Amino acid sequence: MEWITTVLVFLIMREGTGTSYYKVTFENPDPCALKGSSVAFKCSYSFNEGETVLQTRWYKGDFLGEIWRRFKLSDLPSYDNRTEYLGDRKHDCSIAIHDVQENDTGHYYFRFDTEKIGFRSKTSVQLTVTELIASVYPDRVRAGEDVNLECGTSCQQLPSIKWFKDGRPVDKPVFQAQAVDSGNYSCVIEGQESYKSDPMTLVVQYAPLNVSIEMSPSDLIVEGSNVSLTCSDTANPAADKYTWYKDVSSSMLQVGSGQVLSLPSVNISHSGIYLCRVWNSVGEGNSMGVLLTVYETDIHHLILRVGFGFKVVIVLLLTMIIIWACKKTRASPVDKEEHSHVYEHVNNVNG
Repeated sequence: MEWITTVLVFLIMREGTGTSYYKVTFENPDPCALKGSSVAFKCSYSFNEGETVLQTRWYKGDFLGEIWRRFKLSDLPSYDNRTEYLGDRKHDCSIAIHDVQENDTGHYYFRFDTEKIGFRSKTSVQLTVTELIASVYPDRVRAGEDVNLECGTSCQQLPSIKWFKDGRPVDKPVFQAQAVDSGNYSCVIEGQESYKSDPMTLVVQYAPLNVSIEMSPSDLIVEGSNVSLTCSDTANPAADKYTWYKDVSSSMLQVGSGQVLSLPSVNISHSGIYLCRVWNSVGEGNSMGVLLTVYETDIHHLILRVGFGFKVVIVLLLTMIIIWACKKTRASPVDKEEHSHVYEHVNNVNG
């Protein structure tokens, strides 16, 4: 009976429950770390005065079959070059694990050995490894509708969150969507910006924007030419209806449909201001008017135009020559007089 009692006392002391001199304390017993980051277990321990700590070890608890066991981190290949003991053999037993992965989730224990006893913590550090999960709700909206960005993890308390769209900071997690807001959104924990969530895509549908008209040919258009007007825009979804109008006596007359308006063999009557109107399932957009001017092809008129232009050039040149000649004439008597005085002065001096 005495032998059994002695064994029980020894076991109780070995587990540290029979004395207050042996103790392990974890500052944060339930840490939560982002996948790929580093986490530190802040830990302290105490022992009987006069004893010397011979070694310290960290363990991870796991099931071996149906039996719960504790494995030394130094014996687990997955922790090679990822653990860093921050403590000492006095009172600090802190440890850091780098590049944490999902399979690092679990319970961790600390043990120290003196020359008298080996003491292992009864409680553990329970590590949770998580990933940031970004949510965009709804992920498909029309321009003007509200969008909510949410960032979550399996951790109960989440520090301050920052949002990025295509790598650029986002001002607010709640906003009214516009065309420029389409893109990929990800979140980070402030201070840990290198660990981003997987991106989530926001699609913003909007009515046609930046509607414009391109005319071909774009230079001088004469009667008989083939002219095409092309309507361009940006829209989501893509525009599915185009209508062309011509300004006739301050009234808009529909003259065609489709993205391209073809005007074969134009004449003077085709001259005027054209615009296009574009639709998609969200709404419509209008272009600014573009002026089409068709010139006559009569050779006589062309010669007259060319001749008139040539006459204008000749008149300008003659005017410039006359002005130059007048200035020259006015300046000559003065110049002659000044030169004669100088010559006379020189002769008097020499004489």
